[in-house]
Amino acid sequence: MAQPTNASKQVALPPAIPRVKIGTHVEVELLSESGDVERLAFDVVADEQADFASGFLGAGTPLAQAILGQPAGATVPYAVADEVEVRILSVAPSERAPAPEVAAAREAAVQEAVSKANMEEMVRLALTVDVKWGDYDPEALESGWDKQP
Repeated sequence: MAQPTNASKQVALPPAIPRVKIGTHVEVELLSESGDVERLAFDVVADEQADFASGFLGAGTPLAQAILGQPAGATVPYAVADEVEVRILSVAPSERAPAPEVAAAREAAVQEAVSKANMEEMVRLALTVDVKWGDYDPEALESGWDKQP
């Protein structure tokens, strides 16, 4: 007599629907109030790795926040400037990584901007003082004002 077997049948599960998350490549369409459509493609990355000019969108940006967790085919509200919604066209695993020096480059750019703003503030102060009390040279302030002695 044949013994019954306990062989389990393999049931194929439907493939998981990819959703927008850090590490995915996403293609979207931004729809404006006037009906214009702008198509964008980018990889969603952690904020410290963001470099939109190179196609890396930080997860903390309003656009990323609007689409995180959404599947391809979803249309979600997106009220920024004249944009009204964003349609997610595709979601796939990212095939590239941002350059490791992005955070350092961003920090250097921020420091340069802060330094320039401080210098402009010093020049404005010098010009104000010059008008009231005289004898300040703003051009002398511009060259090396923030350098350590």
